[in-house]
Amino acid sequence: MSVAIENLVESVARAAVVETAGDESSVGGLRGVLENGEGLVSVRYECLLPGYVGWDWTVDVAVVDGAASVCESALLPGEQALLAPEWVPWSDRVRPGDLEPGMVLPYVADDERLVPGYTATGDEDLDRMAIYEFGLGRERVLAPEAREAVADRWYRGSHGPSASTAVASAEPCSTCAFWVPIAGSFRTLFGACANEWSPSDGRVVSVDHGCGAHSQTEAERRLSEWPGAEPVVDSGAVDALDLSESESESESEPEIAAEADEATESDVTEDEATESDVTEDEATESDVTEDEAAAE
Repeated sequence: MSVAIENLVESVARAAVVETAGDESSVGGLRGVLENGEGLVSVRYECLLPGYVGWDWTVDVAVVDGAASVCESALLPGEQALLAPEWVPWSDRVRPGDLEPGMVLPYVADDERLVPGYTATGDEDLDRMAIYEFGLGRERVLAPEAREAVADRWYRGSHGPSASTAVASAEPCSTCAFWVPIAGSFRTLFGACANEWSPSDGRVVSVDHGCGAHSQTEAERRLSEWPGAEPVVDSGAVDALDLSESESESESEPEIAAEADEATESDVTEDEATESDVTEDEATESDVTEDEAAAE
């Protein structure tokens, strides 16, 4: 390509880029010119727009018979451009725990975790075995691989034997009265906890899980670890005393004592009088005895 044609292509390309950008200040210097063959040339200019570091203004120019015409102009990312991650459909982006009230997951027709369920045949015994005892009778059921993955996830989770509560527990869940086995193929390995005092209440637990709320265990009775403290006498406390009552009590005490002394003296006088009467009676009896003896 001759110098004249090259200058023509660059001038036409820059005019197209400025028109696309809307402002000449957003267009930087020339980054390169690439001939694509058959008269098609791509011209790139640096983009000076904020937030578009590493992006280029690109113009495709067609050169025919010495004349240049613009095919298209666009802003494209360069090798150092900051790009958004590859778009992933919402059905593939959702993860366990993302589901909120009111949200509905999309139907996955080819879910690899599921296999076709059992279709009733009309045979009562055969259908009863498949539908009621095996838990089938649904359009789709868990595939064997999915059941193994679920069992492994539950067993290795926070309600399996390796949980801290299970390690510290004295007895496993399988011997607890609050352990309710679940139906189906998980029956021999998992159950539901029905103890409201347990941290696993309402959750699926393994048979060898455990916690401190086991129905058959008893907590060790221990004495208080606090040291015995001696009684504390509060010498700084002030007790209010009614001195008037104390004076009246002290005044009444001599009176009570005097009354007690008088009662004692009276009792002594009565006792002496009683003894005197007894002596007189004895003397009278002696006189009567002497008189009887003289008469004889």
